[in-house]
Amino acid sequence: MKHRVKGRKFSRLKGQRTALLKTLLGSLIVKEKMTTTEARAKELKSIVDRMIGKALKMKKDETRKVAIIRDLRRFMPAVAVKKLSGNFVDRFGDRQSGFVRVTKLERRKSDSAQMAVIEFV
Repeated sequence: MKHRVKGRKFSRLKGQRTALLKTLLGSLIVKEKMTTTEARAKELKSIVDRMIGKALKMKKDETRKVAIIRDLRRFMPAVAVKKLSGNFVDRFGDRQSGFVRVTKLERRKSDSAQMAVIEFV
């Protein structure tokens, strides 16, 4: 039984899985819209919501700003952290959650994988 097991494995080892999610997260923040498989998009959605929530806390609490930026650097590239702490904090300042939208597309021809577009609202 699969009780209380969170997250998807994507048929990868832990290090490979974290590297995949880190690059997906950085690409999404820099490009603001991307096409990927539905499973990756759904997994990425929860991570993006947590990261933007941390960035919004940075706006409220100036004393913890350096600590929050350091924490964000563990999960994404420096370019993405800079964009997240600047542009996105102003853009999503009044929102509590729901920063990302996942829209299903038709299946991929080569392997028939369910595709989706993930983008910021």
